[in-house]
Amino acid sequence: MAFPVRTNLRHVFRFIQKLNSPKRSLCGACTENKEPPGGGRIFSGIQPTGVPHLGNYLGALENWVSLQNQYPSVLYSIVDLHSITQPQDPAQLRSNIVDMAASLLACGIDPERAILFQQSQVSEHAELSWILGCLTSMPRLRHLPQWKMKSNQKNEGSVGLYTYPVLQAADILLYKATHVPVGEDQVQHLELAQVLARIFNNRYGDLFPEPRALMSSTRKVKSLRNPTAKMSKSDPQTMATITITDSPDDIALKVRRAVTDFISEVTFDPETRPGVSNLVTIHAAVATISVEEAVSQARGLDTGAYKNLVAEAVIQRLTPIREEIVRLRSDQAHLEGVLAQGTQRARELAAPLLREVRQLVGFC
Repeated sequence: MAFPVRTNLRHVFRFIQKLNSPKRSLCGACTENKEPPGGGRIFSGIQPTGVPHLGNYLGALENWVSLQNQYPSVLYSIVDLHSITQPQDPAQLRSNIVDMAASLLACGIDPERAILFQQSQVSEHAELSWILGCLTSMPRLRHLPQWKMKSNQKNEGSVGLYTYPVLQAADILLYKATHVPVGEDQVQHLELAQVLARIFNNRYGDLFPEPRALMSSTRKVKSLRNPTAKMSKSDPQTMATITITDSPDDIALKVRRAVTDFISEVTFDPETRPGVSNLVTIHAAVATISVEEAVSQARGLDTGAYKNLVAEAVIQRLTPIREEIVRLRSDQAHLEGVLAQGTQRARELAAPLLREVRQLVGFC
């Protein structure tokens, strides 16, 4: 969205003034680096709204594990503040937070390489969100896809649902994250974080880097019952979604009942054969092979036999994760300790940054 010409000129004048004026003095605890040294910083979050499903794992969590080995500074947050934009049972939410920690650890997140923490325990997220919200226009939020989709489903929406993209921006900017792994449906929300970084920098002084998107190369996993829609934890059809804790029998049953078509040959054509193509996508992803190789392995099989092959590949991939989740859930003290340690490390980054924000805004 373009700014009015008068606003653009004002920003140009401010930029020229910043070039010709001495740097602001910053509080001693804050860093002047726009990017953490050594290659940038990753931030991403996941809501504690149930066990991750196969699409979450292949589209996001598998990539998270890879990124923690590629970047020197990585933060992954269980974003419980975002989760309460929809009604949550308090006891269930507490349980879901710990369960999500177990799921992330079982998938391969290493708390020695990545900071894994609970969002609500770092209060700086909410304070920065308020400050950024005061720089955000209502029309900008009104046109973001999540608000339009979720408010239309319920014919209304909470203030939290309306403004949660601002909280997302605060999550990212609070740590001066330089890269954010996102799916296609989150690109516009990341663009809001970029816009808010620019607005803040122009108004108060150069502070935030503009975060860049890291798009996943994995094809989106679709619902097993409606292959034109993405797989979802909230799907009311239990046969539509494979969770990472499903038993081998449950996985086999869900794959066997997956919607396909009346053609027996296995081909990959998402436009005309979305059901079979979704199975090929799943097979290729869990077996870490190309789509072409997955189709080649299906040569000579009808879709019924191919479903057995896909189910076995999924079972083989998810069984170690499911077993590790069971083991981790039996030691809740360990999971709570991991989150507490991660929260402390996150605070050590967030608190100095917010002190600097307060000084620039004029609170102190």
